[in-house]
Amino acid sequence: MAVPLFNITPDLTVSRLCLGTMTFGEQNSLPQSFLLLDKAFNSGINFFDSAEMYPVPQRAETQGRSEEYLGRWMRERKIPRDCVVLASKVSGPSGKMTWIRGGPMCLDAGNITEAIDNSLFRMQTDYIDLYQIHWPDRYAPMFGETKYDPILQFHSIDIAEQLDALGRAVDAGKIRYVGLSNETPYGVMKFLHTAKCGPGFPKIVSLQNSYNLLCRNFDCGLAECCHHERVSLLAYSPLAMGILSGKYFSPDGGPADARLNLFEGRYSEGESRYNLSNTIVKNATKAYIDIAQKYGLHPVSLAIAFVLKHPLVASAVFGATKLWQLQQVLDACKMELNPEIIADIDKVETNLLTEIKRLLYKV
Repeated sequence: MAVPLFNITPDLTVSRLCLGTMTFGEQNSLPQSFLLLDKAFNSGINFFDSAEMYPVPQRAETQGRSEEYLGRWMRERKIPRDCVVLASKVSGPSGKMTWIRGGPMCLDAGNITEAIDNSLFRMQTDYIDLYQIHWPDRYAPMFGETKYDPILQFHSIDIAEQLDALGRAVDAGKIRYVGLSNETPYGVMKFLHTAKCGPGFPKIVSLQNSYNLLCRNFDCGLAECCHHERVSLLAYSPLAMGILSGKYFSPDGGPADARLNLFEGRYSEGESRYNLSNTIVKNATKAYIDIAQKYGLHPVSLAIAFVLKHPLVASAVFGATKLWQLQQVLDACKMELNPEIIADIDKVETNLLTEIKRLLYKV
């Protein structure tokens, strides 16, 4: 069964599964990456996501390899350029990744233009189909944070300047469409409003945010924005960094080469999102795994099918380091969750929210 397609715009059609490449160059060697790309492409996946900072955990020695591997695969396999949709991202302000444009310090026009040119060079392609701002050039709760603290706000580059730089890249044929990532309702609407005000400013067509059974923040505000403004959700981390597969609940704590085990203590952004020492996260995950077992489903199929069921999700952006993991995700395209399964999922969500409120408000 071929992977279904989704029209983000009339001339931007993506597969409903998107292979993320952030393991390429770290967990996956070049030959391993090629095998994963081959299988994905031959199975009907035409959508591939990368970023200038990949792979993760980010290191100066490996930065850019994911884009390089993706570009080499296209050239060596002689993949027609119009048969794939390439997505990449420009890194926002970061005091840690000093090897990327000195920080990067900000997302001004110069930084955006340089990042686009560097990505084009690494992938050896003339254009990028979807270019995304990886995270905002301003303070905003992200990467697992949910509480906004106004004290943390810092000087940020005007959104008009960012859109102007992206618009110039569109006019130059370097990118086709523009998207956001790790954004808030305020950010999405601000970009959309600003795009209407400036000559030649590109409209935001997609939002790549985390969405899965354990993380449904998108439905609290962002969903309404995206629905009315026709912005498609690219749901990343549909398996909650592999937790929803159930592999970390084995007696040995999961495979040694599983991401959270392999990079324990080195992947703070990931570990902060889904802390398995958190009783709420652990109990909710186990409940979802029980639902999968109840209906004779693989937990991966349940998790992926849940994300794809959302009416605003254009594609689920997933990662895989092994061919059998990729096959599990492909199999999920065959799944349709019936009302009984959805009702059981909703019960877990209700119980989860009740427990969170109890802890927060001591009720």
